Amino acid sequence: MSLDTRVPAVPGTVLPAVPARRPPRPATAVVVAAPVSLSIALGLWGIRRQDTLWGDEVVTRQFAHRDLSQIWQTVQHVDLVHALYYVVMHGVFGLFGGGLLPLRLPSVLAMSVAAGGVGLLALRLAGPRAGLLAGLVFAVLPQVQKYAQEGRSYAMVCALVTWATYALVVGVARRGRWRWVVYGSLMLTACLLHEFAVLALVAHGVTLAASRVPRPVLRAWSAAAAGVLAGLSPLVVFSARQAEQVSWIGGPVRMRYFLVVAALGLACALVPLGTRGPVRLTALAVPILVLPGLLLLLATPVKPLFVDRYVLYANIGAALLLGAWTDRFLRRSTRTACVAVVAVLAALVPPSLALRTPGSRSNDATAIGAAVRAAGRPGDGLLYLSGQYRFLTSADPDDTRFLTDLALARDAVSSHTLAGVELPARRIAARMLAFDRIVVVHATSARSLTAPQERAKTSTLRRHFRAAGTVRVSGAHVTVHVRHR
Repeated sequence: MSLDTRVPAVPGTVLPAVPARRPPRPATAVVVAAPVSLSIALGLWGIRRQDTLWGDEVVTRQFAHRDLSQIWQTVQHVDLVHALYYVVMHGVFGLFGGGLLPLRLPSVLAMSVAAGGVGLLALRLAGPRAGLLAGLVFAVLPQVQKYAQEGRSYAMVCALVTWATYALVVGVARRGRWRWVVYGSLMLTACLLHEFAVLALVAHGVTLAASRVPRPVLRAWSAAAAGVLAGLSPLVVFSARQAEQVSWIGGPVRMRYFLVVAALGLACALVPLGTRGPVRLTALAVPILVLPGLLLLLATPVKPLFVDRYVLYANIGAALLLGAWTDRFLRRSTRTACVAVVAVLAALVPPSLALRTPGSRSNDATAIGAAVRAAGRPGDGLLYLSGQYRFLTSADPDDTRFLTDLALARDAVSSHTLAGVELPARRIAARMLAFDRIVVVHATSARSLTAPQERAKTSTLRRHFRAAGTVRVSGAHVTVHVRHR
């Protein structure tokens, strides 16, 4: 069955203007089902990642295992921006348990829903074959594969932004207040899962301005956007008090992928893509690909905020442009296009394999905990540099069960925090001197050790202990310190 339903024009003839027809249902079904199936298959492939967790996933699991009242009390101090996601995962864990699969499967399913939405978007804007190609391209993009297997909110945000974008396109073409209600609801939910989804709202506004839509459409979108901003504003106000949580961002994080994908997408946009309609494919795809990341980069001199996963939904624009460009190229030279597609897929194999290894994340909490267990002896002391990274050894409580946390005053759950509350500096130093061996977990991402507790730890180690051995694992150094004799 051919997916290209367009009728070629005969040279020298003029085709009469006819209203746009909906693609046949079998074509639509293929455009949705193929990307969804591929995304699920890629998501399930190596989903356990050798039974390892990285730090952010440990945080998700820690929060989701608390009851709703504890989650509410904790997010008043830390991670308010992820509160809705933790509530969702609390429900998932309540139904299916708290293992690796329940942790990551929601992201797999969300990304497959996003892939189907990308296919439908391209189908509407450029035809069935472009829709199929765009959905498949989206599923195989490395960043999409990565966050489809991660127990965090980014895949869900991407899915919601995708379908909000589809609702936007439908709302422009077909008048109806309920479509804008759907659009606003999807965008608001995406923003409540992660605040930076609001940057997609900016991209949508630019798209409508570039498309010169009628004023009633612009008013309807403005009302929906105002509702989104009003619903998001309380979260923005209260989460601003927790701004120190992103103090670890010293500059753009993993910007290279964004720049490469943006460059590829913009190169595709240099040629005419898609079909004529109220919203052109390039007018939709380019803003959502470029604007969210660009706005975060422009904020860098004032406050570094760019992290690749914060604008994961930019891949929607990249997939639309790459899929439509490939469709255009296929019509010109099928053999060359097929060779190019095979070459690209072959080039994606190494990064796809690497994404399914523990080293693909910025730290390996499972390996850190195992190193602590191997280095320590029952009765040894345990220290964290800095204390805010205590959660890095929480993947398996047995890793630290027989060690004494020398700085901890109240644990994370009872103190409604992420890493617990530490003792005053003098108490920490006094407790350290009562031990002959201390296992120290030094997080490689710990930028500053200037707090009084951290200075007490480092100065006491320097004066009274010597390093007897260090194990380097992804995200931390685990060192055994022995008391001077």
